[in-house]
Amino acid sequence: MYTILKKELLNSNEIYLMEVRAPWVAQGGKPGQFVIVIPHEHGERVPLTICDIHPEHESVDIVYQVVGESTKHLSCMSVGDRLTAMVGPLGRQSELIDASPDEQKAMRLLFVAGGVGIAPVYPQVKWAHSMGIPTDVIIGARNRSLLFFEEKMRTVCDNLYIMTDDGSYGEKGLVTEKIKQLCSKSDGTYCSPYTHCVAIGPLPMMKFVSLLTKDIGLKTIVSMNCMMVDGTGMCGACRVTVGDKVKFTCVDGPEFDGHLVDFDEAGRRLRNPDERRYRIATVNPDSSHHCNLSDAVATTLKRQKPQEQDPKERATNFDEVSLGFTREQAVAEARRCLHCKKPMCVTQCPVSINIPEFIAAVANEDFALAAEIIAQDSTLPAVCGRVCPQETQCEGSCILGHKSEPIAIGALERFVADWRRNNPSGCSECSGYSDNSNKKKVAIIGSGPSGLTCAGDLAKKGYSVTIFEALHHPGGVLVYGIPEFRLPKKKVVEPEIDNLRRLGVEIKTNVIVGKSLTIDDLFDREGFSAVYVGSGAGLPKFMGIPGETLVGVVSANELLTRTNLMHGYDKTYDTPIYLGQRVAVIGGGNVAMDAARTAKRLGSDVTVIYRREEADMPARREEVHHAKEEGIQFNFLTNPVEFLDDGKGNVCGMRCVRMAMGEKDEKGRRKFTVIEGSEFDMEIDTVVVALGTSPNPLIKSTTPGLDTETWGGLKADADGQTSRPGVFAGGDAVTGAATVILAMGAGRTAAKAIDKYLSTEQ
Repeated sequence: MYTILKKELLNSNEIYLMEVRAPWVAQGGKPGQFVIVIPHEHGERVPLTICDIHPEHESVDIVYQVVGESTKHLSCMSVGDRLTAMVGPLGRQSELIDASPDEQKAMRLLFVAGGVGIAPVYPQVKWAHSMGIPTDVIIGARNRSLLFFEEKMRTVCDNLYIMTDDGSYGEKGLVTEKIKQLCSKSDGTYCSPYTHCVAIGPLPMMKFVSLLTKDIGLKTIVSMNCMMVDGTGMCGACRVTVGDKVKFTCVDGPEFDGHLVDFDEAGRRLRNPDERRYRIATVNPDSSHHCNLSDAVATTLKRQKPQEQDPKERATNFDEVSLGFTREQAVAEARRCLHCKKPMCVTQCPVSINIPEFIAAVANEDFALAAEIIAQDSTLPAVCGRVCPQETQCEGSCILGHKSEPIAIGALERFVADWRRNNPSGCSECSGYSDNSNKKKVAIIGSGPSGLTCAGDLAKKGYSVTIFEALHHPGGVLVYGIPEFRLPKKKVVEPEIDNLRRLGVEIKTNVIVGKSLTIDDLFDREGFSAVYVGSGAGLPKFMGIPGETLVGVVSANELLTRTNLMHGYDKTYDTPIYLGQRVAVIGGGNVAMDAARTAKRLGSDVTVIYRREEADMPARREEVHHAKEEGIQFNFLTNPVEFLDDGKGNVCGMRCVRMAMGEKDEKGRRKFTVIEGSEFDMEIDTVVVALGTSPNPLIKSTTPGLDTETWGGLKADADGQTSRPGVFAGGDAVTGAATVILAMGAGRTAAKAIDKYLSTEQ
C-alpha cells in the first residue's frame, strides 16, 4: 500500500510529481479533493491536492514542492518506496461537478492557474474536457523555468494562454491582463464569453483575479488550499471568512466564491504571504517552514509559563508551587487558541466545560463571562485548574499539541477561578441556579469532588441537598489527600465549598454513614427521596510482603492526612509526624509524588521506588518534573520484596530486586519479570507505601441489597444507578482510585439521573 509507482521532477523549482498506489483514494477521489500524506513514521501530515487519478492502476498523482523536512524527505524517496500513509479523499469535490446536466451543457469555463496551482487545475480541466465543456486555460509564472504541465494541459483544453512576468515564454504580463483581453469588447467594455472562472494559485493572484471578475460580472471559484493545515477539521487553523461567515477550508471547501472571500484576512493569517506559493509549494524554498500549523503556532505566540517558586526554596515550605498566570499571560495564552470547528478539548473533558467559549472570553478580557461559562459545568474550577490531568484530557487533545505545545487550558481555568474569587462583585452569585421549589430531599454521602459536584448540580435544579461527611472538614480527598503546595485549602478549597453553601447545600460533618446512620435510615427516618454515594476510596493498599508491620512502614494516606488535614507540619498543631532521615516512597502515581514531595519538605532524603520504567508512571509529568527539581531521587525497575527489622521492631532497610520489562498484556501495558540474582538491600528509616486505595466496606456491609464488585467497589450502571432503587453511586467508590475530574464527571452524570428518577417518581 502507498507504493510510489512513478516519480518525476517537473521543473527547476524542485516541483515533483509522484504517482502513488492508493486504492481507496483512486476509487472515490474527485477533482478538487485532496489527501493527507505522511512520508515516514516521524513525518508531518501534509495536505496535497489530487492532481490526477488512475483507476486502472488504483493510483493517484500528487504534485509537491520541496519546502520543508517532510517534502524534502519525499523528494529523496524513489520508485518502489512506500509512504507511511495517504489518507483521503478529503474535502469537497469541485462544485462544477455537482451542477445539473443542463447547467453543465450551458457552461463555458476559464481556468486561471499560477505557480504550483497549475497541478490542481489540471484534473478539473481534464474533467471538463471529458464532459465536452468548452474550456480555456491561462497559466502564469515568473519565467519559463517555473512552468510545467504545458503539453498535458493542451490536450484537454480548447485554448491555452501562457503568461510570464519576464516575457521569457508565451506573452509578457500578468494573468489579469489576459482575462481583460478575453472578456472585453472592441469598445473596451466587459462582456464575458465564460459562465465560470476557476482560479487556483498564490493568494495575491486569486485576490486580483476575483476583483477583476467581480467587475466583469463573471462568477469565480477559488481554491483556498493554501490555508490548509491538518485537513480533518480538528484544528481550525484553515479558517477563512466567506461573506459574513467563517468557513473551514478542509471541511467546507477547499473551493469558495472568490467574490466573497476575505483575501486580506487570509493573507494576515499566513506569515509573509508575498513569499508563499500554493499549499503544495507552501513557502519560498529558502524559508525555514515546517508546516502550516507551525506558522499558526508561531504567529500566536509560544505557550505561556506560569511563574513558580524556586525549587530549592519551595522544597522547604508548603506554599503553593505554581503562582499562576498574570492577567497579561492569561490573555496572551487565550489568544493562542485556534477555536477549532470540532473542539476535541470539550469532548475530552469529563464535565464537558465549554472550553473554547471561556477561552474566547479570556482573550477578550471578559473574565466575569469566562467564570460564568465555566460555572455552568464545573463546581470546582479553582481545584480542577490545579490538579486535573489536563495533559491526558483536554490539553492532550488540543491540536496545537501535535506540532508545538497545547493551550494551557488548566492554567487558564485556574486564572479565571482565582479572578472570580478575588472579584466576587464581578460575577453572578449562583450561576445556573434554578429555584423550582420542588424541595425533594437528596442525601449525598461524602464531600469529595464527586459528592460536591453532584450536590451542586442538584441544588441548581432546586432540590434540598444535604452532604454527610465523615471527617471534621468537608472536601474529602481535596483536604486530606492533596498537599497544600499543590492545592491550598483556605485559599482555594474552602471558597469552592462556600459557593455550594450559597446554593443552599447543607453540609453535616462528622457523620459516618454506616455507623452514625445507615442508608435505610436516610430514607425511612430522615425522609430523603434519593441517595448518592460518593464516599471515595480511602482504604490504603499494602504489598503483603514480610516486615510490612514494622514501625516506620506507613501508608501514603496516613502521611498525607497527618500533613494536609491535620497540619502536622505546623508546630502550632498537635498532630505528630514521624519520619526518618532516609525515606523510601513505593509507587509511581500522583499520590506517591505527593507523599515524596511532602517528606522532602519535612526534611527527609527521599527516594521513589517504582517497579516499571519512568515512561510507565501514571503520575502527571508535571509532578514528576517538580519532584526531580526538588531533589527527589528515583529508582526505576526496582521492587521491594521484604522490609528489614533492626531487631527492635523498627524498619531499617529494604530488600529489593531488579525488574525487566517484557511484552504488553491484553490491556496494552508491558509485563515485567524479576531478574534472577538481582537482590540488593537499601538502608532506609521510613517506608511510605503509595500503591493505591480501595473503597471502605462500611456502606456495603450495612446496606442490604447493595451489590458490589469482588474488589469492593459498588456496582452501578452508566448513570450511577445501583442495585437499590433510589441509591446512586459514582467516583472512586465505584471505579476505585481515579482522578478528581473523573469523579466530578460521575457526580454530574448521577445528578442528571437522580433528577430524571425523581421527576418521574410517582
